[in-house]
Amino acid sequence: METTLRGVGVSHGVAIGEVRHMGTAVLEPPAKQIGPDEAAREQGRARQAMEAVGADLNARGHLAGGEAQAVLEAQALMAQDPELLADVERRVAVGSTAERAVYDAFASYRALLAGAGDYLAGRVADLDDVRNRIVARLLGVPMPGVPDSDEPYVLIARDLAPADTALLDPALVLGFVTEEGGPTSHSAILARALGVPAVVALPGAKELAEGTVVAVDGSTGEVFVSPSEEKRAALTEAAAARKAALAASSGPGATSDGHKVPLLANVGGPADVPAAVEAGAEGVGLFRTEFLFLDDSAQAPSEDKQVEAYRQVLEAFPEGRVVVRVLDAGADKPLDFLTPADEPNPALGVRGLRSLLDHPEVLATQLRALARAVEGLPVYLEVMAPMVADRQDAKAFADACRAAGLSAKFGAMVEIPSAALRARSILQEVEFLSLGTNDLAQYTFAADRQVGAVSRLQDPWQPALLDLVALAAEAARAEGKSCGVCGEAAADPLLACVLTGLGVTSLSMGAASIPYVRTTLAKHTLAQCERAAAAARATDSAEDARRAAQAVLSGE
Repeated sequence: METTLRGVGVSHGVAIGEVRHMGTAVLEPPAKQIGPDEAAREQGRARQAMEAVGADLNARGHLAGGEAQAVLEAQALMAQDPELLADVERRVAVGSTAERAVYDAFASYRALLAGAGDYLAGRVADLDDVRNRIVARLLGVPMPGVPDSDEPYVLIARDLAPADTALLDPALVLGFVTEEGGPTSHSAILARALGVPAVVALPGAKELAEGTVVAVDGSTGEVFVSPSEEKRAALTEAAAARKAALAASSGPGATSDGHKVPLLANVGGPADVPAAVEAGAEGVGLFRTEFLFLDDSAQAPSEDKQVEAYRQVLEAFPEGRVVVRVLDAGADKPLDFLTPADEPNPALGVRGLRSLLDHPEVLATQLRALARAVEGLPVYLEVMAPMVADRQDAKAFADACRAAGLSAKFGAMVEIPSAALRARSILQEVEFLSLGTNDLAQYTFAADRQVGAVSRLQDPWQPALLDLVALAAEAARAEGKSCGVCGEAAADPLLACVLTGLGVTSLSMGAASIPYVRTTLAKHTLAQCERAAAAARATDSAEDARRAAQAVLSGE
C-alpha cells in the first residue's frame, strides 16, 4: 500500500529504487582490563589507529576535492586531536584496552560538547563517524559505511557522515534519505554538489524495510513508500520535463521581463571551478578560502602558495565577478595558529573576522596574495569579511584591505542579526553586502544548523529570516549598493524568486542548482516575485510562507 512521508528536500531531482541501509555503527567494545605491562603496546595501537584514520580522511578529501575536502580535513583534525590522544593514553594507562579507551574518550568529549551547548555539538555525526572508524580499525572489523551493491539503490541512514557522502557514486546511489540533518547540514550541501536527490530530517526513515521500493522527491521533501505504477510514471514524467527544461536553459539569470539577477557559484577551491563553468555560472559569489588553511592547521600557507590557488579560480572567469571570502576560521573550523583552544562556546566567541583582527599578519598576507593574484586579469575581484557585527568591524576590514594595496571592492557578510538590523551603517564603510543565510538563520533562531531536532528553525523560509533579508536589501538599495545571497537559500528555485522580490541583487549557490534557479526565474516577472515575497513575509511559519509564495507564482 502506497504511503507518503515528508522530510526536508535538500537536493533536487527524483530517485526511484529499492532501499539499502547504511552499514551499522561499530558495537561498543567490551570493558576488558589489561595489565600494566600491556599499556605501552595498547597506547601504540591507539596512536597508530588515530593517525591512520586521520590520513584516510585526508586522502578521501583530496579525492573528493572542493567543499568536501574542507569538511573531511576538519574530520581528520578530530581523529588526530592531541588532547583526545592524551585522554586515550591516560585511559590505557589505568587498564583500558586501546579500543575501549578510544570509545570512552570520544564519548566523554561528545557529552561535554552536548552539555555545554557548544557549536561543535552540531558536528556530532562527524565525531561519531571518526570514533567508529578508529574503533573498527582497532577491532579489525569492516568500516561502517555505504553498503556494497551491484544494483542502484536509495540509501537510508540515521545520518550521513561527510566521509561517506563525499565519495558516493551517483551511478549506484540514486538518492538518499536521512532521519537526522537539516537543509544546511554538511550532507545536504554535499548532496547538492553531487547532484544526488536527497531528503533529510525524515522521522522514521530507519524503519523503512530493506528492499522496499521508494520514490524520493528531493524538491518537495516527499518520500513515497511502495509507490503505485501511476505515481512512478507521474514522477518520472515530471522529472523528465524538468530535465528537458534545464537542458534548454542558458544565458544570464533574469526574470521573464528582463530584470537581471546574476547567478553565481559557491566554490571551495580550484576543484569546484569546472562544474561552475559548465553550469553557466556568471562568476563566483562565494569563494571559500579555508581549503588552503586546513592543509596544515599549525601554520598559515605562504603568500606564494595562496597566490597560485587564488589565480586558478580568478582565471576561470574572465570579465566575470569573483567574490572571495577571507579566512573564516573558528567554531567548527579551528586552526591551531589562529583560534583559541579553550573557548567554552566558539560559535559566539573569536571566529571569522574577529580571529583575523587578532592576528593582523594572517589577514594582511591573504589580502596581499589576492592583490598579486588578480594582477593583469580582466576579472572583477571583490573581497568580503565573514562574521561582521557592526560598522567598527566593517571599517577595520576596509582599512586592512586598503593597507594591503588591494584594488577591489570590499564587502561584509551579513550572518549576524545585528548586521542586518544596522546594514545601512555598515554600508558607510564597505561597498556591498552578502547574506550568509545559513549562519544568519542559526544566530537568529538559536538553532544549530547540524541538529535535526531544530531543523524547522533552520528553514530559510522562516518569515523572520525573510524580514532580515529584506532589511539588508532595502539598506543596500538606499545606499545604491549591491546585496547578494550566498547561503544555501539561493539554491531553492522558488525561494530564489522570493529573494529577488525582496530586493536581492545576485544569487550564489552550488553549481548543480544554477540551472534550476535560472529556469524558474525565467518563468516569472519581477512584479510577481515582489508579490510572492510580500505574501511569504505576511505569514507566520516557514510552511505557510512557502505555500503563499507558491500560490502567487502559480497564479492561484
